[in-house]
Amino acid sequence: MAESKNYYDILGVSKDASDDEIKSAYRKAALKWHPDRWVNGTDAEKKTAEEKFKEASAAYSVLSDHDKRAKYDQFGEAGLGDQGAPDFSGGFGDLNDILNNLFGGSFGGFGGFSGFGGFGGGSSRGQQGQRVFRGRDIRVRVKLTLEEISTGVDKEVTIERNEPCPDCGGKGALNSSDIKTCPVCNGSGQEQHVSSSFFGQTVTYTTCSRCHGTGTIVTNPCRTCGGEGVVRKRQTVKVHIPAGVEDGMQLKITGGGHAAKNNGIRGDLLVVIEEEPHAYLKRDGNNLFYTKIISVTDAILGTEVQIPCLDGPYKVKVDPGTQSNSVVRLRGRGLPSLNGYGRGDLYVKYIVWIPKKLKSSEKDALDAMRYSDSFTPSPSRDEKNLFDKMSQNF
Repeated sequence: MAESKNYYDILGVSKDASDDEIKSAYRKAALKWHPDRWVNGTDAEKKTAEEKFKEASAAYSVLSDHDKRAKYDQFGEAGLGDQGAPDFSGGFGDLNDILNNLFGGSFGGFGGFSGFGGFGGGSSRGQQGQRVFRGRDIRVRVKLTLEEISTGVDKEVTIERNEPCPDCGGKGALNSSDIKTCPVCNGSGQEQHVSSSFFGQTVTYTTCSRCHGTGTIVTNPCRTCGGEGVVRKRQTVKVHIPAGVEDGMQLKITGGGHAAKNNGIRGDLLVVIEEEPHAYLKRDGNNLFYTKIISVTDAILGTEVQIPCLDGPYKVKVDPGTQSNSVVRLRGRGLPSLNGYGRGDLYVKYIVWIPKKLKSSEKDALDAMRYSDSFTPSPSRDEKNLFDKMSQNF
């Protein structure tokens, strides 16, 4: 802590501040800078929070004590000796307990900051009661074809998961008399630890080392499950996959995972979608793309071709004079949206195939048409604009 800093300035109060004003100022500083509030911060932020909290605590320890405050006002820090430096060698203490000790428990929830008891991710208050176990999640991969994605499908997956023991009903013991209250925590699931600091006594709670938070111990464990309350079983589960899902999506089946000890909360079954490549169609979102090769005569004269769609082949008319790389859109022939609103399109690109070898009679016939006006390139404005756009890719 920098010596040049004034205790009144640290708390943001004047030299004639009342005890209540000093207490209120420290409360605000403690709420802001207690290190437990910065556990997810950067190293620099954590260090700053520790220093700020130490400064505020030192200022409060002096200004809240009338004798220390009088010495400080007359002689500064030199008149305090070692009395102005709080001891943080045992940690910073739990913020809930610090403030409740200082303010008589009248700040439960700290002015609307609900859930402050959860600093550090553990159970810091005894009122939280026994530990409730949650089963682990199970993740499986399901392979789907585009046809299945188009309509939605029910799939069966085989998994191994923990189930409540059939003999003890998940209790871990055959008889209720074999389940005793934990003598260490007296059924609370938590152990209480009391430590002393310059603030007074600080009470913290940890998960009971004997019962691991359950509040009970099993004196005669079930032989089937060994007292765990769960057994491993191989099961086949039916999963409904809605239409429109995509590769990599994860569907959650609530309660489809492992059963928990002590009949706790089941985990979830997480179904990861794995889309299998289609033989002809390519996907981009809800749209599909297909390339169709047609002969030069079909491109000139026009024809009718079959396009593979997800619900079966679809006949499409090829207009006379179709150019290579022309694209037509088949509305609504794509995939449905996952939310059920709308459907994508199928885009078909035509590639005109030019033969490399010709018979003499074919060459003669084509040579006769070489100088015909019909075979002289004369692109329309739309075709020219299309060519200009495509030429930028070369």
